[in-house]
Order: sequence, then C-alpha cells, then structure tokens
Amino acid sequence: MHRLSLSSFLQICFHFHVVYYVLALCLSPRANATEQQPLGSFGVTPPKKVAVIGAGAAGSSTAYSLRKYADALHIPLNITVFEHSPYVGGRSTTVNVHDNPATPVELGASIFVEVNHHLVNASKELGLHVNSANHERPRETEDTLGVWDGEQFVFVMKEASSWWNIAKLVWRYGWTPVRTYRLMKSTVNNFLKLYDEPMFPFSSLTSASEAVGLVNVTAVSGEDFLQKNQISAKFSREVIQASTRVNYGQNLGLIHGLETMVCMATEGAMAVEGGNWLIFDGMLKLSHADTRLNHTVTSLDWDANGPSTLTFTTDTNSEEKLEFDEVVIAGPWQFSNITITPPLKKTPDEIPFVTLYVTLFASPHRLSPKYFGLTEPNAYTPETILTTLPPETDLGKSEAGVGPAGFWSISTLRTVDAPDPSEGKHYVYKIFSPERPSAEFMRSILGLEHEPSSSTDTDTTIGDLSKRDISWFHEKIWRPYPFEYPRVTFEEPLLAPHIWYTGGIESFISTMETSALMGRNVAALMSREWQAQAEEREGDSAASSVRHEL
Repeated sequence: MHRLSLSSFLQICFHFHVVYYVLALCLSPRANATEQQPLGSFGVTPPKKVAVIGAGAAGSSTAYSLRKYADALHIPLNITVFEHSPYVGGRSTTVNVHDNPATPVELGASIFVEVNHHLVNASKELGLHVNSANHERPRETEDTLGVWDGEQFVFVMKEASSWWNIAKLVWRYGWTPVRTYRLMKSTVNNFLKLYDEPMFPFSSLTSASEAVGLVNVTAVSGEDFLQKNQISAKFSREVIQASTRVNYGQNLGLIHGLETMVCMATEGAMAVEGGNWLIFDGMLKLSHADTRLNHTVTSLDWDANGPSTLTFTTDTNSEEKLEFDEVVIAGPWQFSNITITPPLKKTPDEIPFVTLYVTLFASPHRLSPKYFGLTEPNAYTPETILTTLPPETDLGKSEAGVGPAGFWSISTLRTVDAPDPSEGKHYVYKIFSPERPSAEFMRSILGLEHEPSSSTDTDTTIGDLSKRDISWFHEKIWRPYPFEYPRVTFEEPLLAPHIWYTGGIESFISTMETSALMGRNVAALMSREWQAQAEEREGDSAASSVRHEL
C-alpha cells in the first residue's frame, strides 16, 4: 500500500484550503472587492515598534516587562534598545581587579535588599547566583562596621550575634532603634502599595505617592521627619546620617524623609555573583530586544497621530533614522541631550545630581589604626568605615556636606592574590568621596611614610604611589543620584502622546529597584493603551459585521 508522506499530505491540504477559500469568496452573494483584503495580509497585525533609550535598570525593565505584557495580550512587538555606552547596566557595572575576570568588583550600584521584589524575582527567573552583600569581606577583625566623625569612632558594630548588637544599640540609644525600625517598616509598606492594584500601574507618581501617604514624608527633610517621629538626635546623627551619606552623599538636613527611611531598609542585603548588571543583561535577552550598544540618540521628531522618528549615531559614527510607535526615555532627562521636535509643552525639571568619586584599589597594607585615632596595641580598623558629622557641626542644607572626615565611606571588599605570588594576598578597597583622593590622603589611611617629591602630595594622586603599595587601582566619577531635596511633586511617566519617561522616580527614590519599578510601570501603561486600542478595533469590526449582515 502506498503511504503518503507528511509533506505531501500537508501540501494537498494547503491547496484544498486555498481553493475552498477562493470559491467561498466568489460564491458569497455579499462578496465585494472593495471590502476584501489581499490573501497574504488577511488577519495580520503589524508589530508595535518601541524604542527604549537607555540599557540601565529602567530601560532593561521596560523592555523585559513589555515583552511579558505583549505576549500575554498576543500583540506582536519589536523592541529596539539604544545605549550610548559600550555596556549594559547603566550605573550598575563592574571592573576586574588586576584585570583578572575572575575577580570582578562593583564600581556602581553594589547591593539590593529583600524588599526589592523586581530585582529578587528577576534574579531567580534568570538563574543568577545571589550572595549576601558582604560574603567576600576578609573578616580579619571582629569590628565589621564603624562610624567615624573625623575625630573618633562614635559607633562600632562587631562580628557577633544580632542579639549582642541589639543590646549595644539599646544601651547607647535607648529604644530609639526600635522606633526607627518600626517607622522604616511602616514607610516601606506604604511604598510597596505602588507595586500592586489598585495603585499599579500609576499614570501620575505625584497622585500615587499622595494616595499611599508618602507625600508628607517626601515634603520634609530627614532631620525634621525623624524629629517629628521622636527619633533621638544622637541616633539620627551617628547611625542614620552615616547611612544617608554612604548611600546618597547627603546629610539629614538636605535629604528628604522617604529616602532617609529607604537607607535604613537594609534587611537581606545581597548582590549577584559576577555583578548586578547581569540582572539587566538577562532582562534584555529575555525581552528579545535589538540592543544597540555605542548608539547615541540625538533627536526625536514626534507626532501625536503617527510614528516618531529617532535620529541616532551608530558605533561607526554614521547617522541613521528609524520610526517607532512608542519611545521610552529611560534615564535622567538632563543627561539625555536629545533634541525634541516639536518642543514638549513641559519638559522635566533639571535637578542637581551628586558628583561621586569612586576609587577602587588593591594594596598589601591594611587601613591604618593610627589615622583613625586607634592607639591600643594590636588595634584594627573596622572593615567598613562610614562617616558622619561631629557633634555641634551643622552644615544645614549645604550640598558640600562631607565635613571633617573628607570622605563618605571606605570599605574593605575582599582579598585577591597579589600579582607576584611571593607577596601573598592584597586587600581590595573602595572609597566614596566628593573629591578625588590625593596621594597624601592615600598614604595617611594606609600608614605609609611620606616620600619626598618634586610636588606636594596634595597635588598628586593614587597613580603617583609606588606599585609596591598600590598594585592596582581604578577611578570613576559618577553622577549616580540626585540631591534628594524635599518635594511634593514628581515628573509624570507620559511626557507627550507615545513619549514615555522613567526618570521622574529618581527624585522620589533613586535605586536600581525603583528604576526597575518605573520601567515596569511604563510598560504596563503602554500595554494597557494597546489593549484598549485592540478592544476598540474589535468592537468596530463587530459593529461593522452586524451592519453588513443587516
């Protein structure tokens, strides 16, 4: 018996279907050539074309979330991501100590916490390995963290049971730490209401923040907010302000109350092995976006009723144009440098950003106890040093608020093998400071003797020190977050029809997580519009069909 091949059978079925369809059209008494679609375009919906400008936390989350929403709604979608840098991750990136890929350290955003649901869930979905934030710390001293005011350590936390540290906190500050914890939890729980219905997605961050009771928190300085909630001035200065300084380079008199509370939400601090940027790289891959690195968008010509045209320079410095149905500006407005035509009725406010110097270096030397006023025999400095202002030092709302300490923080990140195996291990440090550290400062914190030079050490930098003392270093100037002034209004997600913006959340809370939240929010608003358009078309089609039948 002859067995028909599968391909032959399918071919016969296809031809039969086409013949049947054509005959049905020809024989239908209501067939009208003007109402018929060409056979090849019957029922085909053109894909939505979306441009995302920026491949950081917000842009990656936008693309990742858009793909999920579009797939759920069965909407064809093409996403193109433009990134002017040569890497994905934005303000989250790593560098390799001694140029060894086996020893990456965070240069930008270093940690996230357990309440950061977008980052935690994405890490799990992507199968990334997540460690506790300080798992590589050397642990050569029981003093894990100290707060230095430029004169003395006002508080030191030891590598001991949590109960011991709690007892020490209560002994020094009374029940203020407990009140602070409860205040932080209450504030964070209100913020988390933005993640779910009925608040999510929110078309206005200002209205949403008011609805969840956070406008009163952003309206005042951290100092006023803590005082109003009976948090002692001593605990505020010695502990909470040390946290706002390391996280945002700002004192309590300048930063608003909400960001102050965010700084205290440190439970479950974690980081992705290999770098947190892997979250955003994975998001873009799952979104199936066409990610174009070293591509800089220079101008946007938008039309409320039609596609927008993006002009951009490529990685070969040529200029090109493409049209898109939707455009997302996924980064701070003032750094985008995009010319928009016609001008927007209201452009986002320009807000000052902190200038942060990050200095990473490897050295065989430990931090000098003498420099930090520790004179006891065999004294060790804490492995993480945060700073605050001395008592009676009030810098008010000054942006130049580092005070006598001269730096925001110094962290001992890990140890690595020295370039010369005979030298054993070297310590890897990270310094946050408002200015570039001088060679004199570097010598002082490492306890090195001053070496004669043709110029003073204040005019020289870490690169002028001996390779014996600094075996590797990397410097970076970031504009990582805005000055979080008290405010009650925030930029909206929709700047103009089909032109979206994620950066409004930076003045509300500036973190990887909140940028990811705003990316998802923009994606949800956009897909909701698409769904409404599809339902309207279906309704029009159904109504047309009914009229046709009648």
